Amino acid sequence: MKRIVLFLIFLEGNIMANENFVNPILAGFYPDPSICKVNDDYYLVNSTFAYFPAIPIFHSKDLVNWKLIGHAIDRIEQLDLNGFGVSRGIFAPAIRYHDGVFYITCTVVDGKGNFVITAKNPEGPWSKPVWLPDVMGIDPSLFFDEDGKAYLTYNSGAPDDRPLYEGHRTIRIVEFDYKNLKTIGKPKIIVNGGVDISKKPIWIEGPHIYKINGLYYLTCAEGGTAEDHRQVIFRSKNVFGPYEAYPHPILTQRHLSPYRKFPVTCTGHADFVETPNGWWAVFLGCRPYEPSQENYYNTGRETFLAKINWKDGWPIILEGNEEVKYFDKLPFGKKIPPTDIPYSGNFKIRFDFSKGELHPSFIFLRTPREKWFNFNQNGLSIKLRKDSCAQFGNPSFIGRRLQHSKGYIMTKMSFSPTGENEKAGLIIFQDEEHFYYFCKSKKDSKETLELYISDGNKHPEYMKLVEQKDIETEKPIILKIEFQGKYFAFYYGYDEKDLILFRDKIDATFLSIRKAWGFTGNILAMYAVTLGKDSTNMALYNWLEYEGNDDCYKMNK
Repeated sequence: MKRIVLFLIFLEGNIMANENFVNPILAGFYPDPSICKVNDDYYLVNSTFAYFPAIPIFHSKDLVNWKLIGHAIDRIEQLDLNGFGVSRGIFAPAIRYHDGVFYITCTVVDGKGNFVITAKNPEGPWSKPVWLPDVMGIDPSLFFDEDGKAYLTYNSGAPDDRPLYEGHRTIRIVEFDYKNLKTIGKPKIIVNGGVDISKKPIWIEGPHIYKINGLYYLTCAEGGTAEDHRQVIFRSKNVFGPYEAYPHPILTQRHLSPYRKFPVTCTGHADFVETPNGWWAVFLGCRPYEPSQENYYNTGRETFLAKINWKDGWPIILEGNEEVKYFDKLPFGKKIPPTDIPYSGNFKIRFDFSKGELHPSFIFLRTPREKWFNFNQNGLSIKLRKDSCAQFGNPSFIGRRLQHSKGYIMTKMSFSPTGENEKAGLIIFQDEEHFYYFCKSKKDSKETLELYISDGNKHPEYMKLVEQKDIETEKPIILKIEFQGKYFAFYYGYDEKDLILFRDKIDATFLSIRKAWGFTGNILAMYAVTLGKDSTNMALYNWLEYEGNDDCYKMNK
């Protein structure tokens, strides 16, 4: 294994008092968290949709400092994501452990449906998917009971496929043969609609069952994954019900003012874990740029952590007007030093590609079917190919998640275009119809810098030119994209300490979920493309630097 060399700085605001941790614990596009505990080790997974490798496996000893140890889907023979829209594919994996085996259940939306994979080592290798064609719905989750039986819960359609209103769904349970990975018998509806069907609750989903003090607790999300998102809880003496509902959400921020300072919105899709210091919950939430009704954010849905408090036998995450905390007490009273790159707080990190390996946090847009990049002593070479990020294949695109609303990404690149169709640079990408591309190319006999905006099918190659500038040199060029809340700014130059403004005040809300839709967040990527036909040309990236410095982390002084 080659050594990955990183230059890492923790910035002001991420230096916590010894008793505090920073939320979100996984910043950026890490939605739909699921967690399990094995002895003193904690493992967490997230949705990845059409990105590859899929389903990151995080490990922690303290619930706060996480290390990315692998991905559950990392081979084309497991799953080929080509042809899927960027917000389709892998939805809501759930991880569980029983008798020496790890299990992940998950859904491939627009694909073959639900599946289960297994591994004896969480780092992998994970098995090929075993498909569950009789599980009709999404968000499957396993529960292992004390008597040796196992059950699968999942979101499904309305009774008899006759919804009473838009968003009317059910939670169903079926016995599961975990040794042979198949269901037993017929599923039973255990929740119809939600907590109170008379109020027409929508999109009951993300079910998980736990057995605590002799009772079965079922937690689910309601309200959809936007501002109305909330977490609810049910309990029963029997795994098949009937289930009694707690009348209020155990987690939501939907009723709070959108103008509060440093809001966290859209909270829900929680999973619970028991620790030596009680029960804790991981859940998704979003951080808007600023207090406003619009709820603009580009970082996507992120993973947060909070302690569960018990009230009259019910587990409560947050109740009343409690807000999600950016700083909270450490679960175990002390912080374990990180063993990986940071995933929360403010930080600066540089990836040195001359050492010959990508950090596992880098992702591809869908599954590579060929090797179109390589390493040498100078860095990472990416082949120009005609596959476009505006289509549904696997372009020459290597990215990492946007984790802050303020900061920058910067790279040093060597590239000599042979024609106007060849382009290489940096892209900030939300989906096939929402991205900005900052690249080097050629116009007539001169090399140029170009900034494009995506434009659906209205212009050739799905993007139109915003600005173009001739450059006279063939030296390696430095490209930088600054994110400044509602705006992006683009810089270039040949000395990273003396860069030239190319264009500023570019609308970042164009890439927000409110305008773009979707379940992902922005991805910052090295992207090389040739319009119309493949090329043998390569773009060389020496290093990639990322810095994030959000204001919400500066208040813990």
